[in-house]
Amino acid sequence: MNKIVVLDGYPANPGDLSWDELKKLGDVHIYEKTAKSETLAHIADAAYIFTNKVPITKEIMDVCPQLKFIGVLATGYNIIDTKAAKEKGIAVANIPAYGTKSVAQYVFALLLEICHHVGHHSGEVFKKRWSFGSEWCFWDYPLTELAGKTMGIIGFGQIGRATAKLAQAFGMNVVAYSRSESEEGRRIAPYVSLDELYQKADVISLHVPLFPDTEGLINRTSIAKMKDGVIVINTARGPIVNEADMAEALTCGKVFYYATDVTSVEPINADNPLLSAKNCIITPHIAWAPKEARQRLLNIAVDNLRNFLAGHPINIVNP
Repeated sequence: MNKIVVLDGYPANPGDLSWDELKKLGDVHIYEKTAKSETLAHIADAAYIFTNKVPITKEIMDVCPQLKFIGVLATGYNIIDTKAAKEKGIAVANIPAYGTKSVAQYVFALLLEICHHVGHHSGEVFKKRWSFGSEWCFWDYPLTELAGKTMGIIGFGQIGRATAKLAQAFGMNVVAYSRSESEEGRRIAPYVSLDELYQKADVISLHVPLFPDTEGLINRTSIAKMKDGVIVINTARGPIVNEADMAEALTCGKVFYYATDVTSVEPINADNPLLSAKNCIITPHIAWAPKEARQRLLNIAVDNLRNFLAGHPINIVNP
């Protein structure tokens, strides 16, 4: 019987979903989490494994010749040595598009919080400040209307395009940058160079994968090209932004707000410079996590393995 191991299943399924469909494919062993030191012991003689954030390196593959399939319970797969996997004939499959709607929605959860500070103002009402105030209304922060402003989207894949459509529904203008332009993208928004995007955008939303050429993409140099008072939103990957440079830009006011759901190290280091920066919102990597999105993730993960076992692999990132 096929031995299938899930190395860190808790984030995708903390107990509100079912592994039953996966269990139909073999002898399934599910670990809520796996420390790096436990990886070899946990995968043991398994030929098929799933991982979310547990790295699978060449060294691990070298001592696990039985491995045939690595399923990533995420879209990004930088934790896998895909080159080594290909050399060893191990298929690596990821989960594309499961969180498109959830992540695009979350961009606007962050942006609308910046525009209206709903949480703060509700909190003040519950403290009875409004009850005992002298005016019929009050606000503690500048309130911002999005209509007519320009959103620049860096990375115009499925999530970037979904974000663009929401921005347009708010009456925003949209410009996009992507290394690979498409007709579908052009039908939604014009493509521009990065420099032009930096110059035009009132809001910049990041949607690129983490690769060597995107690490540190947003840094002191690129920030200097942006509009004064720009808002930057990151629901992609933490290392895309140089966090020290961003903290500096927030402190001096060049960047009005930085809202991020991701950081360079997760969980966030206690000495991360963003924790002491002003006008910064940080949430604990939850844009992907609505139940509906996680159910799609599990469905696709099972389909990936089912199709691989049937000889018709899908979503393979190292063909």
